[in-house]
Amino acid sequence: MSRVARHRVQPCYDVFVQLSVAGQPQTDLVNWQRRGLPEIVVAGLYLHVPFCFHKCHYCDFYSLPRQTPERMERFVDLVLREAQGWAQGSRGPVVRPESVFFGGGTPSLLPVDAMRRLLHGLRNVFDLSAVTEWTIECNPATVDVAYCRMLHESGVNRLSFGAQSFDERELAMLERHHHPDDVRSSIKSARDAGFERLNVDLIYAIPGQTMASWEKSLDAALALETEHLSCYGLTYEPNTPITARQRSGQIVAAEESLELAMLHHTRRRLAAAGLPAYEISNYARPGAECRQNLMYWNGGSYIGLGPAAASHVQGWRWKNRSDLRAWEAGVERDEPPAADVECLTARQRIGELAMLQLRLTRGIDFDSFHHLTGVDARHEFADLLPRLAGLGLIEQHAHGVRLTESGLNVADAVSGEFIG
Repeated sequence: MSRVARHRVQPCYDVFVQLSVAGQPQTDLVNWQRRGLPEIVVAGLYLHVPFCFHKCHYCDFYSLPRQTPERMERFVDLVLREAQGWAQGSRGPVVRPESVFFGGGTPSLLPVDAMRRLLHGLRNVFDLSAVTEWTIECNPATVDVAYCRMLHESGVNRLSFGAQSFDERELAMLERHHHPDDVRSSIKSARDAGFERLNVDLIYAIPGQTMASWEKSLDAALALETEHLSCYGLTYEPNTPITARQRSGQIVAAEESLELAMLHHTRRRLAAAGLPAYEISNYARPGAECRQNLMYWNGGSYIGLGPAAASHVQGWRWKNRSDLRAWEAGVERDEPPAADVECLTARQRIGELAMLQLRLTRGIDFDSFHHLTGVDARHEFADLLPRLAGLGLIEQHAHGVRLTESGLNVADAVSGEFIG
């Protein structure tokens, strides 16, 4: 319900086909990045830190537990080398971010000196003078005041904490290894270090969770008075331990009716608290929306660094290899660490942008859509929009169309209509 599937297409040029051929000689990193890619300014930068203390049972993001400090130092060396590849040459995309996001994994597991070196190293590689938001994901109890102060002094201005729940039994079900009090102490450490922009992640529809326990988690999160909350329905991704347990009957997934009730209750509860939804899973005080999120949902361009990091440059999309050793080897040889490269046609980009913008509370904004694509969504989807409206799944407002409350219940199915 809360995830949007990728629409896969074939690679555009032969140089990209080579990326998926094991052992195939490849061009150097700079030439690959500059050949065929649009010469635009890229406003987003994502960095994937693949290290975790423990692999949570529901997580399908690429991560590796219990890596040594030496391995982490090597990671910093290589991610800066990968970044340098994007800063060289006179053709192709120019990386000049307005927002930066470190995800994982658990970025805050990097030792303080390694993280400081990474932050300052990126400043030496890229022009970061236009950055207005720099977010780093942190697990509770992985940062103290000194670590937070180093981040703040290095230019990071937003932290995101993965609380997931404030119920100990639910945390155990998710294989989370922090205590609810760790969230409160981590938020305090961040504020003591000077951070004002803070997010807390929560998960609902956890096996055994009730509406009452979910309400308590919402209350506990609101008591922290952060300006942003992200609330995700638990997704049973393939090849994760929690999915294997569910299939074997060890746990029972929440009923769909309960999950939907939690979604709608969350929207009402957080709106009343001054944090209205701006996207299906994200809530913020007006003006405090995550700028990286908004860039994603409006089809913006961004470069991803690190293993498994995704990139998008004006219709070109690729993902770095989801294997630390393979990524390391590629960067060390100045070869592309990328795979799964694809280039959308103009029609596919139009459909995908509509699909993404529908996740936003404002929905498809006709003026914005025309500015980004050069087409009028009312004409492009002249048959589809009236049909979905007739089913009560979307509604038109002064500037565009958006999902109705009923449409939210089947958001993925509605969005899929635009790329069919």
